[in-house]
Amino acid sequence: MIAFTNARLVTPEGERPGALLIEGDRIAALGTVALPEGAEVIDLGGQLLAPAIVDLGVFAVDVAACHAGGIARIALMPDQSPVLDDPGVVQRAALIGRPKLWIHPIAAATRGLAGRELAEMAICAEAGAKAVGTGRGWIADAGAMRKVLGYARDLGLTVIAHAEDGGLAAGALATEGETATRLGIPAAPAIAEALAVARDVMLAEETGARLHFRQLTTAAAFDLVRAAKRRGVAVTCGITPAHLLLSDIAMADFRTFAHLSPPLRAEADRQAALAALADGTIDVLCSGHDPRGPEEKRLPFADSSPGAAGAETLLALALGLVRDDVITLPRLFNLLSANPALLLGVDAGVLAPGMPADLVAIDPETPWRISADQYLGKAGNTPFDGLPVQGKVTGLWKGGTRLL
Repeated sequence: MIAFTNARLVTPEGERPGALLIEGDRIAALGTVALPEGAEVIDLGGQLLAPAIVDLGVFAVDVAACHAGGIARIALMPDQSPVLDDPGVVQRAALIGRPKLWIHPIAAATRGLAGRELAEMAICAEAGAKAVGTGRGWIADAGAMRKVLGYARDLGLTVIAHAEDGGLAAGALATEGETATRLGIPAAPAIAEALAVARDVMLAEETGARLHFRQLTTAAAFDLVRAAKRRGVAVTCGITPAHLLLSDIAMADFRTFAHLSPPLRAEADRQAALAALADGTIDVLCSGHDPRGPEEKRLPFADSSPGAAGAETLLALALGLVRDDVITLPRLFNLLSANPALLLGVDAGVLAPGMPADLVAIDPETPWRISADQYLGKAGNTPFDGLPVQGKVTGLWKGGTRLL
C-alpha cells in the first residue's frame, strides 16, 4: 500500500488538501484518512496530485515524452504503418506500450483510411479499439460517413473526425489571410472547417451517433457545436495548446515548427477558441503529439510535414491557462483526463475510490524553458521552442506503479 500525504488533491468536486491511499492498482481512499501500518509514505509537500493525463489522439507511441508530460494513457490515431484497420494490427497496437503506457487504439473508420469502404469496426473493437476515427483526413463521401456513424452507433463507439472540407483544403498549407499571402504559400479559407463540421453534425444528429471532432480551431465551427449541443446532439470537440496560444503569425519567416494540421488560424479565431474553452464548448485538451525529425521539418515550408511534438509541453502550457483564469484547475483535469476517458469508455481519469491508480504529481510553480534540443521524446518539433513556462511533473504512477 502507498500513502500520499500533504497533497493538493484535484478531484471533480474541486481542489482540496489531504492524503490518498493506493491498494494494489486502485485508489483505496482519499481526503482525511488514517495511514495504515507498513504503508509506503510519499510526502508531496503541498504539490498537486491529479489523475494522470489521458491524451486523446496522438500519432506516435512515444513513452519518454508521455512520462515527462504526465501522460499514462494515450488514444492512438489510426494513421499508423500499417493502418489500424485490422484486428491483429489493433491488438498489437494495444499491447506495445506495456507495461510503461496504456494504449487505447482508435481503429480506422474506413479501409486504409481511404474514405470509401467501411473497415471491420466490430472485430477491431473486440481486439481492443476504443473508438473509430477518420485519421488525418476528412471523409468526402457523405454516404460513407453516414454509414460510419450508423455502424459506430450500433457498436457504442465514438467517431473521432477530422474537420476540413477536402475540396477547399486540398493542397493547402495555411489559412487564407495576410500571413499566407506574405509568405506566398498555398492556403485555404477558414470556412473549410465549419463546412465539414456542419455536414458531420447533421449526419450525427440524423443517425444518433456520438461524434468527436479531434481538433476545432475556428469561431464558425465552435458556433455550430454550441448550437448542436443545445439541440441535444452527442457532439464534442477538442483542441491543442498551439491553437489556443498561437495565431498564424507564428508561421512568419517560414517557421516549419508552426506548420500544423489543422493550420494555425487568425487572431480572431484564436480568441474565439479561448472563449469556447472558457464557456465549456471545448471538451478535451490534447497534445496532438506528432513527433517529426529534422528530415521532415528542416525543409522549405512547402516541403515540410505538418505536426508538432506536444506531449512534453501539454501540461505546462495548460497550467498557464489556469494561471490566466481562463479555466479552473478541476476543469483543466476534466479536459485532460476525465472527458477523454469518458469518450473512450475507459474507467480512468478521476481521483475517486475504486478508480485505477493512474496519478501525476505536479509542482505547479517550478519554472523551466521549453527547449526542442532537450526533449526526451522522439523529436523536438515544437512551435514553443524557447518559451518560459511553469509547472513540472515530479512523479507519475500507472496502476500504482511508479514510472517517473
